[in-house]
Amino acid sequence: MWKQHLALITVTGLTSGTLGQGCDPTDVFVAQIRFATGVNPRSVTLGDLDGDGDLDMAVANSNTDDASVLLNNGYGSFAAQTRYAAGDRPESVALGDLDGDGDLDMAVANSNTHDASVLLNNGDGTFAAQTRYAAGDGAYSVALGDLDGDGDLDMAVANATSDDASVLLNNGDGTFATPSNYATGDGASSVSLGDLDGDGDLDMAVANASSDDASVLLNNGDGTFATPRNYAAGHIPNSVSLGDLDGDGDLDMAVANLSSSDVNVWLNNGDGTFAALFDYTAGLAPGSVSLGDLDLDGDLDMAFANVYGHDASVLLNNGDGTFATPSNYLAGDYPVDGSLGDLDGDGDLDMVVVNGNSDDASVLLNKCARPCNPADLDSNGLLDLSDITAFIDAFVAGCP
Repeated sequence: MWKQHLALITVTGLTSGTLGQGCDPTDVFVAQIRFATGVNPRSVTLGDLDGDGDLDMAVANSNTDDASVLLNNGYGSFAAQTRYAAGDRPESVALGDLDGDGDLDMAVANSNTHDASVLLNNGDGTFAAQTRYAAGDGAYSVALGDLDGDGDLDMAVANATSDDASVLLNNGDGTFATPSNYATGDGASSVSLGDLDGDGDLDMAVANASSDDASVLLNNGDGTFATPRNYAAGHIPNSVSLGDLDGDGDLDMAVANLSSSDVNVWLNNGDGTFAALFDYTAGLAPGSVSLGDLDLDGDLDMAFANVYGHDASVLLNNGDGTFATPSNYLAGDYPVDGSLGDLDGDGDLDMVVVNGNSDDASVLLNKCARPCNPADLDSNGLLDLSDITAFIDAFVAGCP
C-alpha cells in the first residue's frame, strides 16, 4: 500500500541539489520604507512585544527622552508609534522577559541621568511606567542576559563617561540590585553578552570609543567579572557584536569603527582570547554592526548602519569568517543603529535602521527567502532521496 503513496513523488530524474542557495550578493534588500519615531532615535531592537507571533520594534529616542514602540502589522509594516517616558538622553534599548511573566520588557540606558529605565510589559505590547536604576556615568549601552546563572535576566550597561561597565543583577521579579562596576577601556560605548570561553556563563565584550579598543571581561561564573583584556581596534569603535563567524562553534567578535569607516573581526581561539584582527571596509562612519545569515547560506553575515553614508551596508560571509566587499542600501538621514529579524514572516532576515536626523526608522525587507518546494519534506534545502525517507516515515507513523 505504501508503494502506491510513494509513487506520488516523481522519482524519475531526481538529483541532489540545493534549492535557493542564497541570492544576488549585491541585491539583498528591497528599497526602504520609513516609519516615524521620536526625535533623534539612537537605538533599535526587535521582539514580539504583543504576543501575536511577529517582531515589533522598540526605539530609544535621545532628544525626546522616551522609547517608541511600533507594533508590526504582520507583514513588515508597522502601526504608528506609542511613546513611553525614559530618563534623560536615552541612547540604547534592549528587550527581554525581566519579570518572568512570559512577555518582553524594555530596558533603556540613559546617558545624562546615568541610569537604566525598566519598563514592564502589560502583556499586550503596552508598558507600565518606568522604574530607574543607577548605573555608571554616561550610561550609553544596555544588554540583557542571565549573568549569575539563577534563571532570570540581568543587565549590563556600558558607561561612556566613567569608563566602565555596570552589572545589575535581577532580584527575580524585574527589580534590580545595586550595580557592581568593572573597569573597561575609555569611553565604553557598546556592550554585548555571550559565552566567549565556553564555560557555560555569559561574558562581556565592550567597545571603547575613546581608547580605540575592545575589552573582553570573562565571567567568574557568578555574575562577577575578571579584569578585562583589551584588543586594539580602529578609530572610535562604537558598536560590538558577537557570533560564530567562522563556523567553529565559538563566538567571534565584530567591532564597527565610526571614524575609520571599517569593521574589525577577531576570531576566537576557543578560550575567550582572540586571534589577530581582520579589517574590512564598511560604509561611511558605521554606527552599528549586526550579525545574521542574510543570504541563507548557513553562515553569519554583517550589516551596518552608516551615519554619514545615509545608508546600510551588507558584508556577506565567505563561509570561513572572511567577508566580501560591501553592498550599500539607502536609508534615512544619519542612520545610527540597526537590528536584524524576520519582519514579514517569509523566513529570511530583514533589517531596520533608525535615522537620527530624519527621526524615523527605515525598514529594508530581504528578498533572499528560499523558494517553497513541497517536495523538500525534510526542509533541509535539498531535493534528494532523504525526502523519500521522510515521506515513508510520515506515512508509517500515520501522518496525514
